[in-house]
Amino acid sequence: MYQLSRLKNGLIIATAEMPHMTSVSVGIWVRVGGRYEPAEINGVSHFIEHMLFKGTRKRSAKEISQSVEGIGGYLNAFTGEESTCFYSKACHQRFENLIEVLMDMFLHSTFDRHELEKERGVIKEELAMYLDQPHQHVQELLSETLWPDHPLGRPLTGSEKTIDLLARAQLLGYQKENYTAASAFVIAAGNLRHEKVVKAVVGYAHEFLPGKRPVFRPVDEQQRELRVRLFTRATAQMQIALGIRTCSRHDERRFALRLLNTLLGDNMSSRLFQVLREDHGLAYSIHSGLSYFDDVGTLIISAGLDTDKLPQALKLIVREVRRFRDGAPTPREMRQARDYLIGQIDLGLENTESQMMWLGDQLLGYDKIIQPGEVKRRLCDVRAGQVRHVAGEFFRSERLNLAVVSPLKSIPGLASMLKL
Repeated sequence: MYQLSRLKNGLIIATAEMPHMTSVSVGIWVRVGGRYEPAEINGVSHFIEHMLFKGTRKRSAKEISQSVEGIGGYLNAFTGEESTCFYSKACHQRFENLIEVLMDMFLHSTFDRHELEKERGVIKEELAMYLDQPHQHVQELLSETLWPDHPLGRPLTGSEKTIDLLARAQLLGYQKENYTAASAFVIAAGNLRHEKVVKAVVGYAHEFLPGKRPVFRPVDEQQRELRVRLFTRATAQMQIALGIRTCSRHDERRFALRLLNTLLGDNMSSRLFQVLREDHGLAYSIHSGLSYFDDVGTLIISAGLDTDKLPQALKLIVREVRRFRDGAPTPREMRQARDYLIGQIDLGLENTESQMMWLGDQLLGYDKIIQPGEVKRRLCDVRAGQVRHVAGEFFRSERLNLAVVSPLKSIPGLASMLKL
């Protein structure tokens, strides 16, 4: 169902044909995100993302949204650490409308000075909104702790200082340098034919600037000791985020790590959820998740707690983490974790938007399309001993990073609580 074409200028077009669906989802992806940015223009990718919605040579900001919403569809975008995506979804009969609006935004945005200044204020409000949410704030602090003095440790939105200093010329220059045929992908999924998508995109291909593939700064700093970051603010609940350095998305251990994460804290059947919430009633929210980048990765355990429950919660978290090092999961646990992950892949690919996202993630992450069946096969090949092995490699004190947002000014003995 997946097809791929590369135009002469380097622009890549990929499709997932789903003839049984009513909708189509179309995205323009760019191989550039927050980690590509120099410190002085931190937030520039996210700012550009916003500005592409604020008017083109032929459409105002309102007309952009009306062009898609007025045909029963929707339009959105996101900025990540290693990519930016602009996408839309509507009935398959409206495919030409969607691709035309997206191309107009991508190629013809004017970066009007008045709109730019308004959006500067909007982005600062977005930053303030995240900082007002302790569960979001703690994740920003954890990133700074995991990747000190590195672009991965900076907020995707930028800071108030960099947002204030970003000038129109810098936005346009960064867009011209990075939004090129060499770094762009057009991806569509739904009730469509690959040839139709290619024909539509070819009509715009000559407007894509030539350029080189963007390059990011790799993570070369090696962590050698536990790191703790505390932030004191008046909150009703303490938020903690425990980050463990793991491996990149190219590492073969990632499949065993996915099963380990599922068993640890990915769902309500996981050990952390059962122990901290069900058995001890310490937290309403307790969860673990994985983040993969081109050269590094993390496993993050997040929880919201009463401040007086932190010692007991950390004790139990450390105990469950150690259990994976000390013994392999049972056959039943392995079977349930595999079935859960495979089920989540299947359910997650039921709609056109998720298929479009799958293609984008594969192409930008691996420069090829990895079939879902291949991922499921690799997960089925993981053995319990491999799960224990990756736990032994990654669950070590010198790989731990803890961020805490709470009313407390200090928390004595944190290092000893986290000793693995």
